[in-house]
Amino acid sequence: MMKIATWNINSIRQRITHLLAFLDEQQPDIVLLQETKVEDDKFPGMEIEERGYNLALHGQKTFNGVAILSKYPLEDILTALPGEEEDLQCRYIEAVASLPGGAAVASLPGGAMRVASVYVPNGQSPDSEKFPYKLRFFERLAAHARHLLTYEEMLVLGGDYNVAPMAADVYDPKGLEGTCCFHPEERKRFRLLENLGLYEAWRALNPADHAYSWWDYRGGGFQHDKGMRIDHLLMSPEAMDRTLECTMLREERGKESPSDHIPVMAVMKA
Repeated sequence: MMKIATWNINSIRQRITHLLAFLDEQQPDIVLLQETKVEDDKFPGMEIEERGYNLALHGQKTFNGVAILSKYPLEDILTALPGEEEDLQCRYIEAVASLPGGAAVASLPGGAMRVASVYVPNGQSPDSEKFPYKLRFFERLAAHARHLLTYEEMLVLGGDYNVAPMAADVYDPKGLEGTCCFHPEERKRFRLLENLGLYEAWRALNPADHAYSWWDYRGGGFQHDKGMRIDHLLMSPEAMDRTLECTMLREERGKESPSDHIPVMAVMKA
């Protein structure tokens, strides 16, 4: 079996103890991190590498930042999402992980899996200038995903998408309708990805369940279970066919000084 997880860690240096405990307890094979909030040369990688992980990093000071931790070798690393070359925000990293018994060739069935860590902009509010940037980011991601799907390989795009796709994914769908992370234009852009043929793993395997992956620090969001499900593992058909289960590790949010997000983890046939 193989485990792959996505987690908005909300500052790798502040949550390094949580991350190391997660690696020790869950033994994931690949972890896709968002909001590392640190430049690559300051990333606390030594203790992670000591646990057998290879690192691919794309970070910046204070904001954003994405990373891939993999027990398998990583090749063909891409750190720029095509379509807006002047975009300097570190929100996307992609790599090909060579799986046991197979060469690191993306087109070889079972030999490799392409993975990406995605941090979609929050958008701030629908009337903010940051909101159109969020929509454009989704459109660029969809265009790139369309290209990647032509390879007909195992592909996992995991990350903080900052959108709850369905009413069941927010604590108050009526009150939150039209707000950031539950706006119809955001949900439309998320559906663009699904309409390409990507499967949202948790919902595909838990069609009737209700769960959240994020709770606001303010107002006792976690204590009152006022959350949203905005962290997703999107999979190509080749990857989804190997996926046995997908879970959310709610217990992480109850720890001292946690991230406001929890890991979403899939178990796959290697």
